[in-house]
Amino acid sequence: MTSNRKKILLSGVKPTGRPHIGNYFGAMKQFVDMQEDYDTLIMVADLHALTTVHDPSALRADILDLVFDYLAIGLDPSKVTLFRQSDVPAHTELAWIFNCLTTMPYLMRAHAYKDAAAKNKEINVGTFDYPMLMAADILLYDTDIVPVGQDQKQHVEYARDTAEKFNRIFGETFRRPEEYLMSEVETITGIDGRKMSKSYNNTIPLFAGEDDIRQAVMKIVTDSKETTEPKDPNTDAVFALHKLFSTDDLADIRKRYEQGGLGYKESKEILIENMNKYLAPLREKRADITNDATTAIQILKNGAEVAGDRARLKMMTVKERVGLTL
Repeated sequence: MTSNRKKILLSGVKPTGRPHIGNYFGAMKQFVDMQEDYDTLIMVADLHALTTVHDPSALRADILDLVFDYLAIGLDPSKVTLFRQSDVPAHTELAWIFNCLTTMPYLMRAHAYKDAAAKNKEINVGTFDYPMLMAADILLYDTDIVPVGQDQKQHVEYARDTAEKFNRIFGETFRRPEEYLMSEVETITGIDGRKMSKSYNNTIPLFAGEDDIRQAVMKIVTDSKETTEPKDPNTDAVFALHKLFSTDDLADIRKRYEQGGLGYKESKEILIENMNKYLAPLREKRADITNDATTAIQILKNGAEVAGDRARLKMMTVKERVGLTL
């Protein structure tokens, strides 16, 4: 007999920094597109943010900003459980139980730890133990799939390994999650032609105004070909963004690139117009809801009640398995 239950999808999003269009097309939009088909939990990963953010005012503001961002792009709280990680104490409780099964050499394989160690930083325990809290985030809800980019697969592998180890020692308890690879994550092009990333300072903000969009697009690096010369759309950073924002005109733009007759300045002007058409409704919706922090906080509270009920049920089983019940 086949089950009609929806698969459970969980994603944790750290409330740090403002989103850019790479974040949107690489992940955020896909969550919105998937919310109809999955039992979706979107977690504001504020505990994870504490590994780097030590300014309480900034963290509070970033948490609300993240909620505003997701509501503005179309995340529907009636279809999605949107909640704050720190509102569900079972996350840290389960992470401690996992800590007691996990060895230090195993955690030393984590990319974040190795990157920090390579930079000779003093690494806080939260950064070192990050994978176990993330495993708890995922396994607590019997998650089926976790949307990730290619460079984030290890997070899900750690969760899967942890589930298998716990199940082997204490009996079948946790579902083994699978990564859901988001193909766009690696391919959104920044204004310098590299992958769009805050670390490269080559981003275009998702909720940028018209002037900011124009300024960013005009900075996109191109070659020196004249208007009349043919151009390769497969290597041009402007055309890479046309594929996201100029879908109605894309065939014509590609033809003019390949045949010659479309200069980079005109191409950028077309892109600016199409980006404004696409982003203006998102920008306007966000402006409308930004003044309503009370509603955003209530949405998080409602989500925490739903997530908390599910987490408590899971922890009853976990505690019984490991011997924490009498």
